[in-house]
Amino acid sequence: MRRRVVALALLAAAAGAIACRSSPPDMAPRPGPAAQALGPGPSELSDAVEPQAIVRAMTVVADWQLAHPSQHQSYEWQVAPFWAGVFVLARLSGDSARYLAAIRDNAESNGWKPGPRPFHADDHAITQSYFLLYTLRHDRRMIEPALAGFGAMLRAPFDESLDFSDEKTAREWVWCDALFMSPPALALATRVTGDRSYADLMDRLWWKTTDYLYDREEHLYYRDSRFFGQREPNGKKVFWSRGNAWVLAGLARVLQYLPGDYPALPRFRALFQEMAHRIVGLQGDDGYWRTSLLDPGSWPAPEASGTGFFTYALAWGLNEGLLDRVTFEPAVRRGWEALVHAVQPTGMLGYVQRPGDRPGDTGPDHTETYGVGAFLLAASEVHRLAAQGRGPT
Repeated sequence: MRRRVVALALLAAAAGAIACRSSPPDMAPRPGPAAQALGPGPSELSDAVEPQAIVRAMTVVADWQLAHPSQHQSYEWQVAPFWAGVFVLARLSGDSARYLAAIRDNAESNGWKPGPRPFHADDHAITQSYFLLYTLRHDRRMIEPALAGFGAMLRAPFDESLDFSDEKTAREWVWCDALFMSPPALALATRVTGDRSYADLMDRLWWKTTDYLYDREEHLYYRDSRFFGQREPNGKKVFWSRGNAWVLAGLARVLQYLPGDYPALPRFRALFQEMAHRIVGLQGDDGYWRTSLLDPGSWPAPEASGTGFFTYALAWGLNEGLLDRVTFEPAVRRGWEALVHAVQPTGMLGYVQRPGDRPGDTGPDHTETYGVGAFLLAASEVHRLAAQGRGPT
C-alpha cells in the first residue's frame, strides 16, 4: 500500500477571484503565473485502491467536515451532495449509526422540507438524502413534503424557452448544474413510491435541457446559454469542469434509481457513455480535471470537486459494466489518487473551486461541502471497484 511521502508540485494560480453565479461571463480574472505546491494530506492516508485505505480516507475527510459545519443553509444545494456522500459512508463504516444520525439531524432541522423555492432545482437536491434515509426507515414523514412539492411540478407546463436569466432558474432547468440537483430526487421519488409520473417529468425536463445546452460536436454541456458564443484564451469553447461533472454524476444517479424497465433508460445510458468517453480524454496526467475542460492551461490549479464527481461517475459506470476496463480503470485510479492528494494535513479537502458558474481559480485552502460530497461518492465507487478484487492496472 503506497504511502504519500512527498508533495505533488503543480502549477496553480496565485491571484484571481472566483466568479459568482450571477457575475458577467467576461469579468472572471485570469490566474497569475506563480507556482503552488500541493501539500501533503494526513500522514495516515493512502491513495491505494484498497478497501480499508479508502474507508479511512472517507472517514478522515467526512469527520473534518462534520467538525467544521458549513456556513450555508442546511437545505441548500451546497450541502446536499455531502449528505448523499455521508449516506454511502454509513454503509461502509463501522460507525454507521453516527453518520445516519447526522443525516437525520440535518433533515430534521429542515423539517424534511426541500428548499423554499418550489420549482428551483437547487432546492430539490437536499431531498435526495431524505429519500435515501426513507429506504432504510420507511417513515413517510421523511418524504411527504418533497412529494407534495413534486406534485405541484407535475401540474406545471414547463413551456418556457431556456435562454438564461436568474429569474427563470426558479421555473425552468436553464443551467446544466440543475441536472444533478433535481433529476436524481425525482427518480428516487419514483423508486420509493412506484409512481412513474415523477420519473416521466424528470425524463421530459432532462431532455429539454439537454437539447438546448448539450453540444453534440463536443459531447459536453454549456453551463447555460450565456456561454454559447464565448471562447477561452486558446480559442476553444467554454466548458466548465464542475458543470459537466454535475451532469455526468447526475446521470449516474438517475441511472441507478430509475426502474430497470423504464423506457428511456437506454437513451440515458447512451448519453452517459458518450459523455464518459469525451471526459476521460480530458483528464490531466496527474489525475485532475482542470476547471476549463478545453483550455486547462488558462486555469492550471488542481480542482477537486469536478474531479470528484467525474471519478464517481466513471467508477460507477465501470462497476456497472457500462464502461470498459482498459480505457476507464486507469482514469478512475488516477482520479482517486489525485483526490487523496488534495486532502490537507488537517483532513480538510482542498482545491475545491468555490460556488460559481464558469472556470475559475482554486487553491489548497479552498474547500466546500459539495467537494467533500463528491469525494465521498467517488470513494464509495472506488471502494466497490477494490472490493471486486481487481489488482493494479
